[in-house]
Amino acid sequence: MSWLKREVALPSAQGANGLDFNALEAMIPRAPEPTPHEAKNGGRVKLANVPPEGVYLPNNNRLVPHMRSPEYVQMSTAAAITLGIMAGKMHGCSCTRCLNLLLSYPEGCRANCAYCGLARHREADRDYADRNFIRVDWPAVPMAQIVDKVASDGDKTPFHRMCISMITHPNSDADTVTVLKQWTDRIDPATVPVSILSNPTTMSRSDLVTLHGLGAEIFTVALDAATPEIFDRTRGKGVQSPHSWAKYWEILEDARDIFGNQKFGAHIIVGMGETEHDVLALVQRLVDMGGHSHMFCFFPEKGSLMDHLPATPRDQWRRVQLARYLIDYRAVRVEQMRFDEVGDARILGIPEAELEEVIDQGLAFRTSGCPGKFREDLSACDRPYGDSPPSNIASYPFQPASADLRKIRHQLGMEKPGEAYVEGEEIEVERP
Repeated sequence: MSWLKREVALPSAQGANGLDFNALEAMIPRAPEPTPHEAKNGGRVKLANVPPEGVYLPNNNRLVPHMRSPEYVQMSTAAAITLGIMAGKMHGCSCTRCLNLLLSYPEGCRANCAYCGLARHREADRDYADRNFIRVDWPAVPMAQIVDKVASDGDKTPFHRMCISMITHPNSDADTVTVLKQWTDRIDPATVPVSILSNPTTMSRSDLVTLHGLGAEIFTVALDAATPEIFDRTRGKGVQSPHSWAKYWEILEDARDIFGNQKFGAHIIVGMGETEHDVLALVQRLVDMGGHSHMFCFFPEKGSLMDHLPATPRDQWRRVQLARYLIDYRAVRVEQMRFDEVGDARILGIPEAELEEVIDQGLAFRTSGCPGKFREDLSACDRPYGDSPPSNIASYPFQPASADLRKIRHQLGMEKPGEAYVEGEEIEVERP
């Protein structure tokens, strides 16, 4: 059984206007439309007041039950399969090594980020617990049930990490503390380390001190946009959303101070109108602070204000993936790289033999995020197909095979002599 959504927007070979990147002037979100009064702030759900009964599968009922954190949280489809909450499998991988937990309220997220399936404007057509997010459904599960299951597994748990994902909601800060304490009271953070994907807009420095004191190991900020202009356009005043670039950096700097070196980072989405120099300069800034970048490939999420726009061209994405890996893990600096007149990375500051070795290793093209238990440059948060379909993978949730690497090299324009990529050959590869 597959839980992947039917594709509505496939990545093309080119970006907007036939370019090999998504230019700023083309990546303009739709303006959000007014929400009917009866649908605002979870109005339909609250009026019905249907009590939850165990696990809720999105779109499984006519009306979403009145579920609320901290008693209930949502989890990614991959995490639900791994935990045994849902049946199914993911192409090429044994689901996920990270248990992603998303706070949930009938009111939903009060932000309106243009690329996000959880955005406030979707109140008009879909209740919060039924919304897709990074391309998949998120079933809602009692927090106590999750803790009981992971605690009973002990050292045999398949999870290398748990991550609490906050949303923009008045109760989000307090409920994150409650969920974290409920977890660490039963599960040793040394067995399953905890990350926080934060909501800086509602947070203060003291909140970070509290979370760190309760056992959270890594703190991340979903900066997402690579420049202040794109940030404001996609998740600030440009879309009637409350976030600000300055506040996000304030909390990120607090995380550096409180969580320490290599224990904080920022999410960055590639392909929303920034140049490759923009995004790689941001990666360098994070490295210089002592943190890491976690990269996402823009995919037009169905129902979002950007679902009419092109996905990130694969050649742009591969260049950025490779360059980001070199900056984060091979001590290459952005100043050593060369960029063309539109800011695209063309020449990397590394000997050719070392560059070839990095490409063949394949780690640069895997999903980036908080580390698991194998190595620092291999993420526990593999987010299977969160930014692409299996037919045209952006972030690999598994180790790329030879056929995958030939495709990657083809996308980079760096094919080896005598090893040309054959269209579709990677689909036929037998995987564990």
